[in-house]
Amino acid sequence: MFYRGQYNVVFGDPESGKTLLCDYATVEELRAGGKVLRLDLDHNGAESTVNRQLTFGADESALRDPDRFLYVQPVDRAQVIAVVADMADWKPTLVIIDSVGELLPLFGAGSNSADEFTDVHSRVIKPLTLTCAAVVGIDHLAKGADSRAFGPTGTAAKKRAVGGTSIRVKVDSAFTPDKGGSAFLTIHKDRHGGLRRNSPSGDREPLAGKFVIVGTVINVVAPMRDDRNPDEAADPDDVAAIAELDPPPTSARDARERLKWRDDRTRKAFRAWKGQDA
Repeated sequence: MFYRGQYNVVFGDPESGKTLLCDYATVEELRAGGKVLRLDLDHNGAESTVNRQLTFGADESALRDPDRFLYVQPVDRAQVIAVVADMADWKPTLVIIDSVGELLPLFGAGSNSADEFTDVHSRVIKPLTLTCAAVVGIDHLAKGADSRAFGPTGTAAKKRAVGGTSIRVKVDSAFTPDKGGSAFLTIHKDRHGGLRRNSPSGDREPLAGKFVIVGTVINVVAPMRDDRNPDEAADPDDVAAIAELDPPPTSARDARERLKWRDDRTRKAFRAWKGQDA
């Protein structure tokens, strides 16, 4: 799901499962013999972070081995820079930055400034990718409806900086302690196309999988060929309403003007209606 030697992003609403997904990635990487750096700027805490890894099946000896697992909760930018410099020799295979929204202000940068983000990227994120690690930044979703469709909050430079994948995480069933939960993983960006190539086609943001926790069993379930992104599936009643237009609409814009719907609602229904004739 994440490319090595590239900057990848996991983003979504609070409590959508972003950090849990990265916990799972951490455990799998350690199990495969890799080396993981966790930069915790979101104040999750060492005890909480390690306990989640153990719950997810991490080998305690790997978590105790400073040559395999490093947890750092930086207090200032100087410590971040020092850790980044050390990674040139330590050679992680996976780096989790939790979160980008907390990293930027540590350097006096804002999410909405392209120049300020680019500066932090060149000082922190880029050097980490040069270690050949898969670098994964956890980011937050914008609040406005149009901005949410665009992706993580802030400047477009954040999206341009992604050299691997950008994965949108959306809750399916809320995550609760000792019980579990699930979240849909959709592909917002895949620069190299490897993940998208192995995902269902037809959606703007195709389904990459479903992150599922049931008790102590954790997994990412691969999608079936005809699985769809739930957010892009049209309401059947909307599709029927478009089908009833006489004369038939010539475009989504034509249908929107006649039905007086929002653009996103109309496009979903129009695309599904057109697909019925394919």
